[in-house]
Amino acid sequence: MAYYYVNKNQQTNGEHEVHKKSCAWLPKPENRIYLSDYSSCASAVKKAKDYYSQVNGCYYCSNACHTS
Repeated sequence: MAYYYVNKNQQTNGEHEVHKKSCAWLPKPENRIYLSDYSSCASAVKKAKDYYSQVNGCYYCSNACHTS
């Protein structure tokens, strides 16, 4: 299980990245939304879609959910 967050700031391609709490690329507290504690990034990405339509897993900490 890991704590997951979604970045409030979109990437240049319009996507909002999902990160684990332990990620070196985790946004500052004011730039992220806590999603919950999940056993996989897939569940976190699904939850992040409640906030944003374009969501992607972080290449570094959620690579299994990184699609572009």
